Amino acid sequence: LPAIVLLCLLEAAFIQANDYSWGGPGANRVIDPTTENPCLMDQSSCGCCLMQQQIHRMGLFFNTSLNELQKELSKAKTALSNVRASRSAFSVGLSTAKNLKCFGPFRDDMLIVYKYVFINLGDGYDVATGIFTVPRSGVYSLALTVYSDAGAAGNTLAACASLQVNNVVLAGPKDKNMQDQEDSATVVLAIHLNAGDQVSVKLPIGCFLCEDNSHYNTFTGFLLYATD
Repeated sequence: LPAIVLLCLLEAAFIQANDYSWGGPGANRVIDPTTENPCLMDQSSCGCCLMQQQIHRMGLFFNTSLNELQKELSKAKTALSNVRASRSAFSVGLSTAKNLKCFGPFRDDMLIVYKYVFINLGDGYDVATGIFTVPRSGVYSLALTVYSDAGAAGNTLAACASLQVNNVVLAGPKDKNMQDQEDSATVVLAIHLNAGDQVSVKLPIGCFLCEDNSHYNTFTGFLLYATD
């Protein structure tokens, strides 16, 4: 008798199984995991639908996290682009001459064109004109060193130049005397400049600079931080 009862139960189970697809009971019905409670609709499919709900929640969490990461990546790329755009630095020497050669003196103030380029990051310095055009507004560091050789003791030494912005003199390193055969002078400053400003160096009347491949005369500038 127990064997007969067991066979009847197995037969009933197989008949019920044929009423469902391979996905289990309720597999063909679309359930919205955000609004329906599958356990109330179909007890036999509860476990499967709860798993679908969990997968759905994980997908939402993953998509939200991915979107946030993409936003942060976009911000980082923008910041990096700004940093790259801010790179501006130049440093130049008076000439490419191997032997000592002097520039000046002249009857009028003369714009100095520095021909030897150590670095010109951002191409702000024009080697043809000797002018540095400010690429973006910010605080810049500027430095100017001048050197001269009178040729012999007792001759007049006149190592001097004018650092200027838009033809307005900012500073002028100077060493004029008759005691030294050779000497140099340097000025370094930080100043706020606006995009488009032109920075250059002029040789005043009566001054002269001497240079060889040791590059005693240098003109340097670089952006400390942008303000635009």
